[in-house]
Amino acid sequence: MEKILIVDDDSAILKVLTMRLEAEKYSVTGVMGGEEAFALQKQGFFDLALIDYQLKEETGIQLMEKLHGIDPELPVIVLTAYGTIERAVEAIQKGAHSFLTKPFKDAELIHQVKTCLEKKKLVKEVKELRGMLSKHYGFDNIIGKDKKMKKVLKLVAQAADTDSNILIQGESGTGKELIAKTLHVASSRRDGPFIAVNCGAIPETLFESELFGHKKGAFTGAVANRKGLLEKAQGGTFFFDESSEIPFSVQAKLLRVMQENEFYPLGGGEKVSLQVRMVAATNTDIAQEVEKGNFREDLYYRIHVIPIKLPPLRERKESIPLLAQHFLNEFRTRMKKPVKKFSSRAMDKLLSSPWPGNIRELKNVVEYSVAMSDNDIISEDLIILNKTHLSLHEVKPLKDAKLDFEKEYLAELLELTQGNVSKAAKLAGKYRADLYELMKKCGLKADDFRKDM
Repeated sequence: MEKILIVDDDSAILKVLTMRLEAEKYSVTGVMGGEEAFALQKQGFFDLALIDYQLKEETGIQLMEKLHGIDPELPVIVLTAYGTIERAVEAIQKGAHSFLTKPFKDAELIHQVKTCLEKKKLVKEVKELRGMLSKHYGFDNIIGKDKKMKKVLKLVAQAADTDSNILIQGESGTGKELIAKTLHVASSRRDGPFIAVNCGAIPETLFESELFGHKKGAFTGAVANRKGLLEKAQGGTFFFDESSEIPFSVQAKLLRVMQENEFYPLGGGEKVSLQVRMVAATNTDIAQEVEKGNFREDLYYRIHVIPIKLPPLRERKESIPLLAQHFLNEFRTRMKKPVKKFSSRAMDKLLSSPWPGNIRELKNVVEYSVAMSDNDIISEDLIILNKTHLSLHEVKPLKDAKLDFEKEYLAELLELTQGNVSKAAKLAGKYRADLYELMKKCGLKADDFRKDM
């Protein structure tokens, strides 16, 4: 139940206002002076205050400023029997939500109160969402600030202060969307929306309609007006993920939007002005797509004003322990597991992987290890890596790999011929002398393979 404070030195009006608002199920506290109102506000916060402009010891605006000293976000409706344009303007300039002139109708009062409380609720929700966004996507949430990532974050901080278009480049799983959201949170557009579109997930036939919106009847199936994603991002940030997949047929129109900051919805003759910061991301080399004729060169330069390149995880090994422990803490809390850390061998295995899937792959590996662990320490056998990728420690120089193969091949050959070098040479298609030389190189002796008669 919302709590409303009423301040009016006319006891009759105070009583009537209290009854009207209590009938609407509000919790109402009525007082006749500013000092009492100020004391109550210090004891507990109100959701709304209705203050008479002409109080005995001070004006309603002066009291409002005192109350705002305790709660700057307290919405105030100023009441007066002496309504003038000057007083209305003064009240609103000083921070009042609205201005009501006595006598006012019940419906008008209730409408003003409801509108004011709804606005306060909305502001509160936006602040909470912004706080959540900052918690999840602020600079402090980026784990593993190694030297390379520190350079990236410095560039992100500098770029956030501008409205220039940004292109984030990096392999899959390096955290391009996280950086895009961090840019948004750190920018002056943080209070606006963050709208993201995966350009590779929208069919080419629907891409233009999704981006620019359409008017009723613009095409078969357009049964109502629909606002496009770009317009939904008004005042905020628009994020093109997998930007290399933007259909060529749409690129010219998108280029014009970036140049003119305006566009027409499909089937619409009314221009939409756009105030949006554009951020694009790609895991491919768009410059090569330009050379192939798949991407417009002029659009590439439009989105490539500030390039930000994210390093792959294999180039920032020092961050792996921090990231792995961060993910472990996240999953053990979610799964209610007793696991606390990785064994030294498990961590060595994590450090030795090339991580072709980068941070996303590391997170999946840690999630599996936590899910499968019954102990407080994750053992080496629970670190299941992608077998299609050799770890860095498993990759041998070609010379050593070739010697291993030759040794294994000769051992099998001599085992088969029971140490008969002549037969082995014949099967291998080699001269006997060459085979002896190769055996010497591999440290093999024929006698070791001969069986006693």
